[in-house]
Amino acid sequence: MYSRIIAVAMPILPIDAGRYGSREIRSIFDDEQVLRYSLEFEACVAEVQSMLGIIPRDAGIEIARKARSGIVRLERVKELEAVREHDVAAMVEALVEVCDDVAKPWVHYGLTSYDVVDSRIAMQLRDALVVIERKMKRLTLLLAEKAVAYRDVAAVGRTHGQHASIISFGLKFAVWASDMLIHIKGIDDVKDRVLVCKTLGVVGTGSLMGDRAVDVQSMVAERLGLKPIDAATQVVSRERIAELVARLALIASTLEKIAVEIRNLQRTEIGEVMEPFKEGQMGSSAVPVKRNPIKSERVSSIAKIMRSMLIVALENIPLWHERDLSNSANERFIIPMSIILLDEMLDSMISVISGLVVNLDNIRRNIYVSKGQIFAEFVLDTLIRKGMDRIKAYSIVQSIAFNASLNGMEFRDALKEDPRIKSLLSVEEVDSLFDAEKHLASSSRIIEGVVDAVYSVCREEDATS
Repeated sequence: MYSRIIAVAMPILPIDAGRYGSREIRSIFDDEQVLRYSLEFEACVAEVQSMLGIIPRDAGIEIARKARSGIVRLERVKELEAVREHDVAAMVEALVEVCDDVAKPWVHYGLTSYDVVDSRIAMQLRDALVVIERKMKRLTLLLAEKAVAYRDVAAVGRTHGQHASIISFGLKFAVWASDMLIHIKGIDDVKDRVLVCKTLGVVGTGSLMGDRAVDVQSMVAERLGLKPIDAATQVVSRERIAELVARLALIASTLEKIAVEIRNLQRTEIGEVMEPFKEGQMGSSAVPVKRNPIKSERVSSIAKIMRSMLIVALENIPLWHERDLSNSANERFIIPMSIILLDEMLDSMISVISGLVVNLDNIRRNIYVSKGQIFAEFVLDTLIRKGMDRIKAYSIVQSIAFNASLNGMEFRDALKEDPRIKSLLSVEEVDSLFDAEKHLASSSRIIEGVVDAVYSVCREEDATS
């Protein structure tokens, strides 16, 4: 016998359940706040229109007061939307209901629904990007600190998954910090094109407000901390949204790049780093000894979604004529999701980097896993400096290294026994090539340059306030 199933209203998406994204960032996109942004836009428009004599002064004051009073309730808007099947129209009707008779005719005057929607989206992004930028700066500062901390630590540099040459372990973090700086500047740049206000009506002409529509738009934009759109149809061109989503996807991809490196370095056979692991945490439900890099894996997983949303944003650019509705439904997903998921990724990576466990013994051990063959680049260079032809020197070093591997010999010992090497290099000269710390080259200068740039852009108070 089947038991009776009782329907209970529950969130479906993990974002709705609060699994991903901070409360701070999610609150910007919840229904209640969406209504507040929309009403604030209506209030600013009415105030400006009354100042310019487009609508009666008393009407502008009344509309603004009621829009900001909190008496327009989300529940009522939802009731009206269920009938009207138009969310903005429902909001406007709910505002009209609470205004006095003088103001009722002038609510939403000369506007179209997407004046509200696009300006509201810009207001949400205005506030959300403050949070995102703060966390980006915090992460970048952490990466810079790690770069300095491990600047003089020699480590294995890997290409194609193989040991290649010696790297400063701190240089890994400096590269990531440099990448994040590019994104910080990119976000700041894209704001000029995304944080825009539109009040130009049904097809972007200014509609009922005539020549003064441009003045209304400029004044409303200033009040909202936005920029007036230079030209639009019924909607702000979707190239702007696509550019933002592209930038967010790029940031997500950089975060995944960091995460993938941490995941690889945490592999048992490498063991150079480990994600922080708190008391009571379980890495595996079956294997008690597992300490899985779950935060880095979460970053990699979310990055796939982030990149996929760019395709949707690009598809929204070619709308019909002055607009159609084919962008509307999907933007209810991709705009909040791209911000909220990036916020989650930043929080995860901040946690990982701030608590990262670095195993210096394993870093040192791994340099010599190849029995010294990681120093082949420096042997080759020394032979060339002694006057040997590069191709000949390359061939000799390669053959010695391959034979040493077959015979399980230390590369250094194989070099010392080879007559071609003995004729050019003394034992002391060979030994001197196998000191890892001598091969950090310009690492310190590179790291110092990145750190200086980070500190000039990411002040501590900006990253923590």
